Amino acid sequence: MHSWKTWLKRSLLFLLFAVLVFLGYYHEETVYGIRQGAGQLDIIFNAKPLQEYLDNPSFSQQQKDKILLIQEIRQFTIDSLGLDESESYTKMYDQKGKPILWTVTACDPFKLEAKKWSFPIFGTFSYKGFFDIDLAKQSRDALRKEGYDAEVGEVAAWSTLGILNDPILSSMLNRNTGSLAHLIIHELTHGTLYAMSSISFNENLADFVGDEGAKRFLIYKYGKTSDEYIHYISRKDDRKTFSEYILKGSNELDDLYNSFTEEMSVEEKQEAKNKKIEEIKAGIQDLDFANYRYCNYFNDFTPNNTFFMSYKRYREKQNEFKEQFDNEFNGDFHAYMDYLKDNYKSLF
Repeated sequence: MHSWKTWLKRSLLFLLFAVLVFLGYYHEETVYGIRQGAGQLDIIFNAKPLQEYLDNPSFSQQQKDKILLIQEIRQFTIDSLGLDESESYTKMYDQKGKPILWTVTACDPFKLEAKKWSFPIFGTFSYKGFFDIDLAKQSRDALRKEGYDAEVGEVAAWSTLGILNDPILSSMLNRNTGSLAHLIIHELTHGTLYAMSSISFNENLADFVGDEGAKRFLIYKYGKTSDEYIHYISRKDDRKTFSEYILKGSNELDDLYNSFTEEMSVEEKQEAKNKKIEEIKAGIQDLDFANYRYCNYFNDFTPNNTFFMSYKRYREKQNEFKEQFDNEFNGDFHAYMDYLKDNYKSLF
């Protein structure tokens, strides 16, 4: 009995020591993880059953219709797209018109190379999320002092990757039908497959499935000649034109950075970088858009490397997924998702 107690005591002391070492080594990551977990749990625990909102007279009929539409989209992803069934989007969190989550991204100033943060178990990410805007700005400012291009961006939705049941966020109800379908399918794709430390793969895949899935849903529900489908396709064409232009500009920036020599001063590099970005901004006026507002996209800000990296993260591999989907799987989503799940190990 005495030896058993001694063994237990030593085991507990070793476990305590291991925890202390872990917390010491991963102090910053641990604090960040606790804050993230607390923020997500607060939203999830305060999400309410959809019926409460459907019965609430302060919610408009249009908002209620969007809540019901999301349920149709959820079922469509299971029946027609081969995504995993879950209880996500069966509750809703009322933001009361306020943003609730922001991300901080950073990039080398003279390389299209995103800063990455590593977290035990979860892997590597090229962004950090914050439920407090002040903390997000502090993180951005600290990164800028280190010499990075860094920005804060508001987030419309996020996924807990199938760990928890994600709620509808009330701001989602402000989206048009096609945009809403794309968003929900994008996030449910993350909940079905999320490869460890492969941000570009994960985001490009989710965006591809979101786009193709949204088109199929709109045809299924409204028809190919419907206003909903035509509006989505016209917006999609503009997005494609804009994305391809930004990706082309990203490649030009990449070529410029690769031409820099060690003899060049920081000032010379910055001047060349600024000139190229101004050329990219001006060139958007020469593109043909159905929605003229794209021509004013850069009126209020000048993009930096984080902007161009975001397009590479979300859009660079779209054609690769599309070609594989069409040529190898003949447009069969169930077969394609089965293949992806078999060949890419999901984080959870």
